[in-house]
Amino acid sequence: MTLIIAAVIVVIFLRLESWPARTAHQGTAELEKLGKDLRAAFIDIAHLQPRITINSRVYMEQTTPVSELVVLSRRIEVEHEFLHTWVGSSKRVKLHGTFAVKAGFDLRQNLSIDIRPNEIIVELPHAQILGIDPVQVDVLAFENGFWNRISGEDVQSELSILPQLAREKAVESGLPAEGERALQQQLDERIHTPQPLRLIFKNEKKSE
Repeated sequence: MTLIIAAVIVVIFLRLESWPARTAHQGTAELEKLGKDLRAAFIDIAHLQPRITINSRVYMEQTTPVSELVVLSRRIEVEHEFLHTWVGSSKRVKLHGTFAVKAGFDLRQNLSIDIRPNEIIVELPHAQILGIDPVQVDVLAFENGFWNRISGEDVQSELSILPQLAREKAVESGLPAEGERALQQQLDERIHTPQPLRLIFKNEKKSE
């Protein structure tokens, strides 16, 4: 009887002694599974595998088959007028441009995910304007002066100003910030984690 009690005590002691290690192993396994889920989500959304760390230890290195991630696009309309008078003769050009302005993330900068028991931290660059594609350009005014004629350089100069105005208008309207919120929403809809997922944007400027 004494031997049986002693054996039971030894078994209980060994179980208690190994319990923290078993618990830690189970916790790490759960975090690794979460890391795989996050990797799959970023592959679906961004077509890339980010650098993933679990409790500050590298679990997966980053691979970037694409350099940019576009999360949304908006139509932006702008107008610009050119008026020039020389010796009493005036020429005037007024253009209206419609552009598809794309906002997203430059993936050539590091993207990393740190998975911790109490939170998940995703570090990436701020969203910015990635592309400005012309949709339509309308000529609202094209008026030559008697001896002050509109040149090809005048037209090219005006056409080059329109995309710049579209970029400025998109930034002023908060399109990059809207892109950051869109990514957060996509991740929240795609990934369901027990701990909160926080996006941390590293660079200071949201657009160039």
